[in-house]
Amino acid sequence: MSLALDTANTIIASAFAKGAALGMKPLSVAVLDAGGHLIAFARQDGSSNLRFKIAEGKAAGAIALGMGSRAIFERAQQQPYFVGALNGLMDGSMVPVPGGVLVMDGGTLIGGVGVTGDTSDNDEIAAIAGIEAAGLTANAG
Repeated sequence: MSLALDTANTIIASAFAKGAALGMKPLSVAVLDAGGHLIAFARQDGSSNLRFKIAEGKAAGAIALGMGSRAIFERAQQQPYFVGALNGLMDGSMVPVPGGVLVMDGGTLIGGVGVTGDTSDNDEIAAIAGIEAAGLTANAG
């Protein structure tokens, strides 16, 4: 299965709904396919202009390393030079903090979601909620 535009839009709408339900700050959500290509992006009113790059960087890093950005964050604390080198290989676009979540269909990677705007932990909660609302499995670890 590939990640279709309708599914990406469901993920975004559901992430926004979760953010609203929890009283989060304005969110921005990027949905990428398994190759790291953008399928859809949306930002809520009040989001800053840098939020697209942050959301994309969380999702792209997760896809590139095959692990959620929370795991990348933890690895960065243990191996800062390694994660710094990887970020250099990605031209500095990786954002190694929670909020980047892999999208799985069964055991198959089909994309990644990056959410930004609130705390990193809340960003991750919104990403997971969006993915699960689309009937897919979130892998944040």
